[in-house]
Amino acid sequence: MSDSQRFPVAAHVLAYLAHKDAFAPGQAIASAVLAGSVPTNPVVVRRVTALLARAGLIATRPGASGGAWLLHRPEDIALDTVLHAVHGCAHLGSPPAGARGCPVGEHIPRQVGKALIAANTAAAEALSRITIADLLATDPAALAGIVLPDRTAVPA
Repeated sequence: MSDSQRFPVAAHVLAYLAHKDAFAPGQAIASAVLAGSVPTNPVVVRRVTALLARAGLIATRPGASGGAWLLHRPEDIALDTVLHAVHGCAHLGSPPAGARGCPVGEHIPRQVGKALIAANTAAAEALSRITIADLLATDPAALAGIVLPDRTAVPA
């Protein structure tokens, strides 16, 4: 699974567990069920849940009666924590090294690096204000004012 997919899958899994009130071993949700909601392969879900369990966000039980459940309330799980748990990246890349002896090549990588750090910091700060509970809410304050592009629109 690509780095860019771990975070969205992890957020989806945590939201699904919260939606199903899976807070104890008896309420564990199987990886096949979680995978059907994403939708993705159960192996992908098991890889993500292993990372979430290692970070202490969920617990898991293997086997036919296994599954995953939350160890924290959804309002206590911020998305920046989820991002770090799955070793995700909110970064936009790394600047190229630049050519020695070129005034642009020697200067721009440092400046682009600073711009990327600023963008990463802003992304992490924004994610720290959004929780799993916010993802499940109809109109959460943490997501107010964010408008997604209309994916059904026909390009001109």
